[in-house]
Amino acid sequence: MARVELKNVSKVYDKNIKAVDSIDLDIPDKEFVVLVGPSGCGKSTTLRMIAGLEEVTLGDIWIGDTRVNDIAPKDRDIAMVFQNYALYPHMTVYQNMSFGLKLRKFSKKEIDDRVREAAEILGITDLLDRKPKALSGGQRQRVAVGRAIVRKPKVFLFDEPLSNLDAKLRVQMRTEISRLHTKIGTTMVYVTHDQVEAMTMGDRIVVMRDGVIQQNDAPLNLYEHPKNKFVAGFIGSPGMNFMPGVLEKNGSLEFKNNNIKLTIPEKRNKVLEPYFGKDVIFGIRPEDVNIVNDSSPGVSTAAFSVDVVEQMGNEIFIHLSSNDISLVGRINPETNVKVNSIVKIGFDMNKAHFFNIKNEEAIF
Repeated sequence: MARVELKNVSKVYDKNIKAVDSIDLDIPDKEFVVLVGPSGCGKSTTLRMIAGLEEVTLGDIWIGDTRVNDIAPKDRDIAMVFQNYALYPHMTVYQNMSFGLKLRKFSKKEIDDRVREAAEILGITDLLDRKPKALSGGQRQRVAVGRAIVRKPKVFLFDEPLSNLDAKLRVQMRTEISRLHTKIGTTMVYVTHDQVEAMTMGDRIVVMRDGVIQQNDAPLNLYEHPKNKFVAGFIGSPGMNFMPGVLEKNGSLEFKNNNIKLTIPEKRNKVLEPYFGKDVIFGIRPEDVNIVNDSSPGVSTAAFSVDVVEQMGNEIFIHLSSNDISLVGRINPETNVKVNSIVKIGFDMNKAHFFNIKNEEAIF
């Protein structure tokens, strides 16, 4: 178990392609940190630099009290689980899990104790005599995780380990990995492009874009207080709705886009004061967009056309449009709504977000 620290770390490939750009990241001992972002954002490259599979162009990486830039991957005391299970097909589960320990000259008893302990934790004791071809995808992934556990490393690194699993198995395995972290208490760094995985698994989430850390925060704080429009749109399923417009002072402060006028609560006027008369970006989560009959305190309304209705069972997603504006609302499953109908949409303006239209940084 160890702290992981990246200080001003960059990775530059040939032709001056910068995959990771001067990032600073401190991961305390025993913390579960998730690196998340779209493809090409630098998250896997960052993980591979921690593992020693990619050379650091600039900066320092520390694991515990040791600077590991020039230390070989096998000597960093880390264990990595990949998207590809990489199991030896001719070996049994037991042999796959014990192989690395044999190479390190552990005693037979120590190997057996570690393999059986890991198998017990992962619930695969009855699979130890099987070969990979006789296992399901979820079982193979458990074996891959078990092979990492037996090493008892200082740090676990996961590189999109659930990408090859179906939706049901993904949910099951992310729960099991979270439970594993609680049980063994080892530092874990987990890479995914799936923001749902990030929100449900991480003690802390690091959102990356174009090799730069956009925000490093606790999941709920990331969701409720995004630092910029990118984070606001990336975190959440469906993502936050956005609407460009202007702030106008007509007795009360209003956000205006064509025929849409939304009244902003007075308590937020002071923060928005520098933006009176200026263009801004309005943002609101789907759960704060609903069908209403009459206005209520803190709720502004506007008419929208219903384009698509998605029945999700426990909720409904409605896709709405008005002129050039498109929104998604998350509403009660008992709501009676039909495609092509015109509905009055209420916005909970106490939950609204505003962003600077020039740099897309959050105003609040």
